Amino acid sequence: MNTKMNLLIVASIMTVFAVMMVPSDVIAETDQNKINVRPINDKMSLEVTTVTMTVPENNKLPWGKVWGTSSEVVERYPVIIQFYKENEPVHVAQVDTKGDGSYEYKFRARTIDNNTGESKDIFYGDYTVKIFKVIPNTNPTA
Repeated sequence: MNTKMNLLIVASIMTVFAVMMVPSDVIAETDQNKINVRPINDKMSLEVTTVTMTVPENNKLPWGKVWGTSSEVVERYPVIIQFYKENEPVHVAQVDTKGDGSYEYKFRARTIDNNTGESKDIFYGDYTVKIFKVIPNTNPTA
């Protein structure tokens, strides 16, 4: 009987720790990704990934980050990241891909007002984020 009780206690503690480790705020809804591929020419295409990003108004973290990877990217073409709020562009970034096709862009989500010393949200609410990558064509046109 003691063994069952000990296992139950250990399982309960592990469950509590697992719940505490999962963040309570969703920043990007990855299951909402929309990917479109548009041909540029016979050798490459433009891949556009659209995601929804939600930044809570009471966000405590000063930084946000957009990152990803592509199995194939065309060298010397950067990744373009555009942020829209209510269909209006609010921020644009350009980042290079690494050798493995990954990219990362960090941005300021909060700042400190130098005059008052108070925190100020730069990003809050819902955003549409579009990520543009140049990829090689997998089915070359004849």
